[in-house]
Amino acid sequence: MNRYIVYILQSELDDSYYIGFTSNLAQRLSYHNAGKSRYTSRKIPWKCVYIEEFKTRAEAMKREKFLLLNILKKNSSPSFNKRRAAITNKLDLIYRFNKTSSSYS
Repeated sequence: MNRYIVYILQSELDDSYYIGFTSNLAQRLSYHNAGKSRYTSRKIPWKCVYIEEFKTRAEAMKREKFLLLNILKKNSSPSFNKRRAAITNKLDLIYRFNKTSSSYS
């Protein structure tokens, strides 16, 4: 049975983020770090900072879209550093929420 992973990568070059989904995270991370993706090739190396697993491709795609719209949403008014700070704060909240909720399982 396939599992689908929504992942967030962070560039070690400029601390920017990339969100995607895959069924093979190790292979996909290698793909990004090999420079085979136009966007991510300019910001190598990448590290995985967050993952979520889903049973279906549709669920993973829905979650990826949510994260893209709500975490990496581009606002024309804030500066780059303010956007980066907002992203970092949201990632920290997601991490803390998932860590707390998983301890109840």
